[in-house]
Amino acid sequence: MVSAFIMVKTAAGKSEELLAAVRDAEGITEAHIVAGQYDIIAEATGTEVYDIMQSVSGHVRDLNGVDDTRTYICLE
Repeated sequence: MVSAFIMVKTAAGKSEELLAAVRDAEGITEAHIVAGQYDIIAEATGTEVYDIMQSVSGHVRDLNGVDDTRTYICLE
């Protein structure tokens, strides 16, 4: 099992609206609104790194109001 943290930057005022959609995205196990450079931090799991990257590129990044994402794969 592979885990990753996904940092999501949203358009102004879109964080609360996008939170439910990010939580419902395939592979996402948890998501929270945070203060700082990014607006939402999500945790994803998959069988392989490819599964996580597919989830981010196909389900999170394409959401209307998502400006940017950064994915950090867990190494331990």
